[in-house]
Amino acid sequence: MRVLFVSSEVAPLIKTGGLADVSAALPSALRRLGDDVRVLMPGYSQVLRALESFKVEAFFSGVDEFPNFRLFASVLPDGVPLWVIDCPELFQRDGGIYQDGKGKDWPDNALRFGLLSKVAAILGGTESPVEWKPEVVHCNDWQTGLTPAYMHFSPGSAPCVMTVHNLAFQGVFPPQMVSELALPAESFHPHGAEFYGNLSFLKAGLYYANHVTTVSPTYAEEIQTEALGFGLQGLLKNRSKSLTGILNGIDDSEWNPASDPALTQAYTAQKMAGKAANKRALQKHMGLQVDAEVPLFGLVSRFTHQKGVDIVLEIAPQLIADHAQLVLLGSGDATMQSDAMELARNFPGQVAVMIGFDEGLSHLIEAGSDIFLMPSRFEPCGLNQMYSQRYGTPPIVHATGGLVDSVVDYNEATLDKGEATGFVFDDMTPQGLLSCAQRAATTYRDKKVWSALQFNGMSKDFGWQKSAEKYHEIYASLSDSV
Repeated sequence: MRVLFVSSEVAPLIKTGGLADVSAALPSALRRLGDDVRVLMPGYSQVLRALESFKVEAFFSGVDEFPNFRLFASVLPDGVPLWVIDCPELFQRDGGIYQDGKGKDWPDNALRFGLLSKVAAILGGTESPVEWKPEVVHCNDWQTGLTPAYMHFSPGSAPCVMTVHNLAFQGVFPPQMVSELALPAESFHPHGAEFYGNLSFLKAGLYYANHVTTVSPTYAEEIQTEALGFGLQGLLKNRSKSLTGILNGIDDSEWNPASDPALTQAYTAQKMAGKAANKRALQKHMGLQVDAEVPLFGLVSRFTHQKGVDIVLEIAPQLIADHAQLVLLGSGDATMQSDAMELARNFPGQVAVMIGFDEGLSHLIEAGSDIFLMPSRFEPCGLNQMYSQRYGTPPIVHATGGLVDSVVDYNEATLDKGEATGFVFDDMTPQGLLSCAQRAATTYRDKKVWSALQFNGMSKDFGWQKSAEKYHEIYASLSDSV
């Protein structure tokens, strides 16, 4: 299959979240299956600086109201062919890729990601200036959402897949952008891209794509409900027969305790001694009391309401009173950051906090913690709960989205079957989380059971192979139906 994979960010060139990781790992996994995949992304300043070399593939002028631009051909570090849109006026600027240096959305984001969508549609259509023609165009999140709309109104275009990584972000803009982006007037309709009087990039993608996927089976069900549908549940329910949830994988070469350079000592499921060494190293590095027996809870997360960090902070004093330690790494909400730092000041040697992000430290927290906290209110997929299982650190997760799809709650039955890998709670309240954390801490002190949980988690296959095969099946079915 020839697949054009379109994304607004791709690791390691540019990353703000999990989308970048998926956009690097999935194309690579598809190529290992034999698919001819090419990735398309914007030419941000950071991306052009990171590329070792590139050549001009095509020059575009007079494309609707967009500035003139070039298409560069290059290659990702793992060998996947890459196309980059070189449009300095829209993409080469200081600040972030979605926001300026003050954290405000770029005012021309509709035009910026309208161009990304338009280029994908051109390359997937009959008027592409490039010899290579995709059989399927795979779009990701709102930034590529207009691609299926453009292609729908261009006869002869390839079929489209639209993947939702987080339905909460929809790319909603004023109605005048319909004409400025040269969308057909008939697309601005409740049965189309119109969303409560505005233009929604994501709704356009969900409506016009030939198939919709999201990043876990449970999340595919959840987004068809009012609670997590964000106003699009009706559309998604109507599309349920062409909506598939496919659990993301992880890069199991980067996240491997047997070879991770960020760890003090390597370890495997068969030889676990190195995990204790990483716990000591983490305690020393973060200024915690060095204690092999105390259960050490770790959290690596954005500090947001979605991630449930507020209830972690609320129950932390009780956890500490129960003889536990807590290490937090992340940033986000200013109040949560302040509360976390206050907690660390009140419990020196028992609570440690780093505001910001440190890739190496995130690996050490996964390895050095005994229990990983991930109580998200909703979580389309999540990756840290998979990392923690791979590192022998049973996670505590809320029963939602990809969390419940990837963590098996510990009880006697699941332990006997060799399936239990962590702790799952349903009651998304401070008491619900505290009860689950206390259950985990009690279980931690039963070394035989704990070793079994660790072994089960470390033995699971969280790689991309199975997920890539499911995407390939969707591509093939769409291609056969054309």
